[in-house]
Amino acid sequence: MRRGVRVFALGCAAVALASCELVFGPDRDAAPLERLPRDLSAAEQAVIAGSNTFAFDILRATAERDTSQNVMLSPLSASMALGMTLNGARGQTFDEMRDVLGFAGLEQDAINASYESLIDLLLGLDDAIDMRIGNSVWARSGVPFHSTFMDAVRQAFAAEVASLDFSAPDASATINDWVDRSTNGRIRRIVPDAIPDDVVMYLINAIYFKGSWTEQFDPARTRDAPFQRADGSTTTVRMMSREKRGMHYYADADVEVAELRYGRGAWVMDIVLPRQGTIDEVIASLDEARWNTWLGGLHESNVQLGLPKFRLEYETRMNDALVALGMVAAFTDHVADFTGLSPIGDQLVITEVRQKTFMNVDEEGTEAAAATSVGIGVTSAPPRMVVDRPFLVAIRERFSGSILFIGKVGSP
Repeated sequence: MRRGVRVFALGCAAVALASCELVFGPDRDAAPLERLPRDLSAAEQAVIAGSNTFAFDILRATAERDTSQNVMLSPLSASMALGMTLNGARGQTFDEMRDVLGFAGLEQDAINASYESLIDLLLGLDDAIDMRIGNSVWARSGVPFHSTFMDAVRQAFAAEVASLDFSAPDASATINDWVDRSTNGRIRRIVPDAIPDDVVMYLINAIYFKGSWTEQFDPARTRDAPFQRADGSTTTVRMMSREKRGMHYYADADVEVAELRYGRGAWVMDIVLPRQGTIDEVIASLDEARWNTWLGGLHESNVQLGLPKFRLEYETRMNDALVALGMVAAFTDHVADFTGLSPIGDQLVITEVRQKTFMNVDEEGTEAAAATSVGIGVTSAPPRMVVDRPFLVAIRERFSGSILFIGKVGSP
């Protein structure tokens, strides 16, 4: 160990799951949602914009370092876990963390207030969607921590805070059981069976999303179909299909984008399929301006859509990606400043930021989202969008724009 005390390992657990029931259809009276129940404050808009910028940055930085066929992240989960940690950071450590999270210029109180109201907004937006957000802080007993820090994360993040004997045989199981319950059994383990001696705190976020398509795919139309991987090899997938009048769609010379809605329409999945180039090239050039161009160009169109069923489990250690984005001090011995967390905060560093995700997409539902649209005129024959090669997928809240999941699928 390089110094006296190492910091908290920070875990992010996120999960998305397909539903097994029709949430919104011709036999339901629930009206589609057309707007948020209230206007977003300027601070909330800044936090959402910053969180989405972080989503593109962390996806790009992760994809550059991970050559896996599939990458699936929950930027919102990572943002919340790091957002809790931000309350204990000071000086250069605070500035770098705040900037990487996309909150440059905002004070801590404004950031906390916006997280608090955003959590409340997302959880109560659509009663047809099972949406859960949980936060927890697990502190090693015997190590001093500031009560002001604990009070801040309780208030802003509704975090469960507990002191725990990390040397006890059941310490890891206690934390992992919380993650298991918070994700409905989809993420069972985020911390190791034996907690390292140098870890004094875990800050954990868990997200669970379950939603049925507003209009489901007909299982009778699902067929075996070829899917070309990025390396040129071909695999067989179960390709769902439907022709949708009025599906929101965008196309330009580089990509096609389809928006698929869940429940009453507040939550959507965005599918981005390259027309030329590779999905990695699309991700490398993805930023807020390009994303907003896609979304702004979405328009109702008659589209024949083919989308593969897929189920993904993904795990990543985010340290290197975060350092590459500029969050350096928080991971650096003798530089990190977490004196807002503990009286011994000048001896603490972040040792690890780890995330696990789960995603399942089938005829009934899913979770993941990506959306982009540029207007395209209606032609005499409907566009045919067959997702038979690597693509970008995201799940977002349609009105605020908040991105819950984003990633690439190279091998369903």
